[in-house]
Amino acid sequence: MNFKAFLDKGLIASSLVVIAVTVTNCSNPAPSSNIYSTTQAGTLQEVQFGTVVAVRPVSIQQNSSETGQVAGGIIGGVAGSDLGQGKGQVVGSVAGAVAGGAIGSLIDRATEVKPGLEITVKLQNDKIVALAQIADEIFQVGDSVKILTNNGKSRVVH
Repeated sequence: MNFKAFLDKGLIASSLVVIAVTVTNCSNPAPSSNIYSTTQAGTLQEVQFGTVVAVRPVSIQQNSSETGQVAGGIIGGVAGSDLGQGKGQVVGSVAGAVAGGAIGSLIDRATEVKPGLEITVKLQNDKIVALAQIADEIFQVGDSVKILTNNGKSRVVH
């Protein structure tokens, strides 16, 4: 394979990776007390009042987007296709795609974890509920809070 063909393949693979990452980053973010998506802004939310009875740190892992796995597979497949001729080239592509996908999956998992809080609240009706969300606001036992709920998704705010 000549250098120009290698660069063309690299450009195609890079473009596919950028598209995959862009599409994945538009997915639903983890629950947060301070961040609203454009679809959440301006929507009516049910409000419940309560008091924080417990707070504990947790890790919030984004739902697997598989972006790293797909991107790694594409890059590995393109790189592997440069090995050998004929059947060797096919084997190289497959091996490269599998190895790249596995490495991309590991990178995805490592970068998708954020610090969070599990906040347990006693509502005014004496019902006790717990909610996990990104740790972007400080909550302490005894705090008066609101739980905002819309379409089955809730967040705790002061």
